[in-house]
Amino acid sequence: MTNFVDFNQVEFKMEKSVISQFFNGRSVFVTGSTGLMGKVLVWKLLYSCPGIKNIFVLIRSKRGKSALLRYQEIIKAPLFDSIRKTNKSLLSKLQVVCGDVGLDGLGITQEMKERLISEVSIVFHGAATLNLDASLTEAINLNTTGTLRMLELCSDMKNLEAFVHFSTAFCHVDLDTLDEEVHKSTFDVYNIIRLPSWLNENSIKMVTPHLINPHPNTYTFSKRLAEDVVSDFYPQLPVVIARPSIVTPALKEPLPGWVDNLNGPTGILAAGGKGVLRSVLCNSEYTTEAVPVDFAINAVIVIAWKTAITKQKANVIPVYNLTQHNLNPMTWGAVMAKGREETMKNPFELMLWYPTGSLTSNRFIHTYKVICYHWIPAYLIDGILFLLGQKRFMIRVQQKISDGLRVLQYFTLRNWDFTNDRLLALRDSLSEVDRETFSIDFEKMDMDIYFRNCILGARQYCLKEDPASIPKARKTLKVLYVLDLVVIYLKYALVAWLLYKVYATVSAVM
Repeated sequence: MTNFVDFNQVEFKMEKSVISQFFNGRSVFVTGSTGLMGKVLVWKLLYSCPGIKNIFVLIRSKRGKSALLRYQEIIKAPLFDSIRKTNKSLLSKLQVVCGDVGLDGLGITQEMKERLISEVSIVFHGAATLNLDASLTEAINLNTTGTLRMLELCSDMKNLEAFVHFSTAFCHVDLDTLDEEVHKSTFDVYNIIRLPSWLNENSIKMVTPHLINPHPNTYTFSKRLAEDVVSDFYPQLPVVIARPSIVTPALKEPLPGWVDNLNGPTGILAAGGKGVLRSVLCNSEYTTEAVPVDFAINAVIVIAWKTAITKQKANVIPVYNLTQHNLNPMTWGAVMAKGREETMKNPFELMLWYPTGSLTSNRFIHTYKVICYHWIPAYLIDGILFLLGQKRFMIRVQQKISDGLRVLQYFTLRNWDFTNDRLLALRDSLSEVDRETFSIDFEKMDMDIYFRNCILGARQYCLKEDPASIPKARKTLKVLYVLDLVVIYLKYALVAWLLYKVYATVSAVM
């Protein structure tokens, strides 16, 4: 699946790209560069805007790893293979900024702060905790107050032309239709930010469900409040909000199917393909709202360019919903069917059972299947491993799956409606070269090829399974199919025997 780039051809095309030329000689500041979108954003800026001066990336130390070490691990990832092997000098444009949006002053040294203030003209703010189970204190500190800290820094930037805030299309769960505008929260965001200063953590946990209602989690709540903060800086700063829906593996760039995590639909397809996920609480007739990561990144780059060149500012802050909105709609049922089809063609290694998972919107049926097909097998397998003196893992795996499904079901049991008129108008205004270079053409997606690459990408990049193992995995799949048929036959035979015994008992009594 690895592609290598002909940079001579790229540079020729970039000479005709208005957007690429715009970034020539400009410096960019990126937060959230260690996440899925951040990595692709950095890659795309290097690849399609090779004349860029510097890309400052804010990285924090984590789990004993320094910011510099984490940066070195990032550029060794497969998505940077093409740049590393054909034009490695581009990587020298990356400048590591040691810091953390969760700290006052962002934890940046005064020397680096002065450099950012004097050099940076475009800011992409994507740093956030995506943990849907994060405490309210953590979510507010990173997602809301972190955004405020970034804006305060940017207020001092001498040449700031665009500040693109990465929000989420799911931050206004109380609206049936989400238009491309900010809807102010009923709360004073700054009072929420000050909450930990006058309320202890236990009290905050107690009031959290009532405070965030109707939001299903602290993530969407804190991201909604962050939009309030961003809008308060408009029009003093050239701020703009971009709201992607569920971000899925890459369509084409940097590699077809590239992904670095198993969150969302990708995790469901992988768990189903492994045979450990047999039931998902979901309305199969509802439409999915998802955007390939390369489309989302292309959009935010174009949005930054448009914001910078627009001299006549609108009365209200510009907002772009990065959603497909019926351009190439697919139901959850179709997603699962396509995923299962491609999983059968390109099965995973170490499958625990034949992939026969299904969707249901009936909570009783879902609970029954989870008990019978998730938890009972997990306890049996771990019990056998315990007796054999081996490390147990199945209960832990099922707990992770259960936690993931619990937070995901809020989104799979609702039909979402996100308009994207401003996004499409922006897309239609691009030149032919820029529309191809920074593609957001949902209508042209070949879904068969895309799902195949999603499965292969999850297999290779997340689960680290060698593509060469697919033929062997297909043989394993055939064996599991036969075993599944045997189990089904035995199950029906058992039911038939029980019915016979009941009939015989009743007949004897009669």
